[in-house]
Amino acid sequence: MAEDLPLDLPDDPKLAGNITHFARALRRAGLSIGPARVVEAVEAVAAVGFTSRRDFYWTLHACFVSRPEQARVFAQIFRLYWRDPRYLEHMMAAMLPAIRGVQEDRPATPAEKRAAEALLDGAEAPEREDASQPEETLVEVDASLTMSARERLRTLDFEQMSLAEMAEAKRMLAKLDLPVPPMPSRRNVAAARGRIDVARTMKAALRRGGEADRLYRKTPRARYPNLVVLCDISGSMSQYSRVILHFLHAVANRRGKGWAQVHGFTFGTRLTNITRHLATRDVDAALAAAGAQAQDWEGGTRIGAALAAFNRDWSRRVMGQGAVVLLITDGLDRDDPAELARQMQRLHLTARRVIWLNPLLRWDGFAPKAAGICAMLPHVDSFRAGHSIASLETLAEAISRPDDVGEKARMLAKLNAEV
Repeated sequence: MAEDLPLDLPDDPKLAGNITHFARALRRAGLSIGPARVVEAVEAVAAVGFTSRRDFYWTLHACFVSRPEQARVFAQIFRLYWRDPRYLEHMMAAMLPAIRGVQEDRPATPAEKRAAEALLDGAEAPEREDASQPEETLVEVDASLTMSARERLRTLDFEQMSLAEMAEAKRMLAKLDLPVPPMPSRRNVAAARGRIDVARTMKAALRRGGEADRLYRKTPRARYPNLVVLCDISGSMSQYSRVILHFLHAVANRRGKGWAQVHGFTFGTRLTNITRHLATRDVDAALAAAGAQAQDWEGGTRIGAALAAFNRDWSRRVMGQGAVVLLITDGLDRDDPAELARQMQRLHLTARRVIWLNPLLRWDGFAPKAAGICAMLPHVDSFRAGHSIASLETLAEAISRPDDVGEKARMLAKLNAEV
């Protein structure tokens, strides 16, 4: 929440106009705010009064914030718009590359860049005055070896991206391949080398009066597995799941690149099949249709119940022929851990590989302390981070190498040490 700092109001505040401009900044930051909400906000402030910053904050919050993830952006824009000069400097710094010694070494918090771009639309950073340094002193910075913008974007957390960076990240993910090596099937095809095809050789010999003048050979036919994606769309995962679904849409629509079929499921408090929406060529139309069907976006999390529904209703339909399961969740579940462990074990037994992407692994000090994570971790083949473009690029390695475990061994060691 924004700090309770005093508000310096001008003699002629024009509060209705200021609220209107504030609403425009929120809309540029991604909040769905129309003229009706602005009118409601003005009327609400008039009814509540303008006596304290806390009342004013929560009055506007009630009018403009309709989803949990919007609260953070609202708090940052409120603090900036209603005149906190120190926070203004932080916002301007969040829009520029950090140079140690020139500005405060403070990393941008989630959604901070989006708030800065929304409110400082097209503005340039003000020049800083340093009284300890003479005016004629010129500081030159050699940026020839600095990280390129694209390389920096690869390792940037999805939650830390601005609107422009998020758009560029989605374009990069649309071009990212997720190759998978073919696997041998039980069916055979004719080949120049391989095992002797006894049936075909004998049939050819019978046509020649029993004389076998040639040995025919066969080899197992190569086939590609299915990719089954189970994506958590609860409130704590909403930002990551939206970006990853963009990536999966590109994988599902890239023909001739490996996977036999891509099946997509979302879950929060219930399981939703979005496979047919991923097949839509237009990514915006596909995700809009998927969001309309999944009514539990940004809600609670019931991983155990969702996996039970998948194992009961969909496992036999989509898990045949050695499917690879991609589980995308932070593992923070409110269901019974024992039931969650049983459902994860059943999922693991029916899949060729289960790969778990967890955005919480982006933290260096992450440890499997939550009950849901402890219940799920033993029943996955690979445990990896899923918070950036670079982490998604490593998926190809996790899928192509059967012995890849990611961070599973290290996390199990931490879990055993705590027990």
